[in-house]
Amino acid sequence: MYRNIEEITGKRTFLSTGCIKAMNGDIIIDKETIFERWAEYIRELFKDDRKDHNIMKNNFAGSPIIKEEVETAIKKMKMEKQQAQTTFR
Repeated sequence: MYRNIEEITGKRTFLSTGCIKAMNGDIIIDKETIFERWAEYIRELFKDDRKDHNIMKNNFAGSPIIKEEVETAIKKMKMEKQQAQTTFR
């Protein structure tokens, strides 16, 4: 009964067994083999088998950025920020 209460309340601690499964399902206990399995898992996780990678190229065509437009946008952001701060006070 006490064990059930401890499980429900989360006070019971569970010890790690220190073993993992190999790809074929065998249990691995040896520390060095566990490290090798983790390395294998990470390699599989980040393996990229896609045939072609679509690399997006930046298209910088368009009108140049004008200094005055940037200054106006920054001033507008500052004014809106001040208005928002006074609204929430």
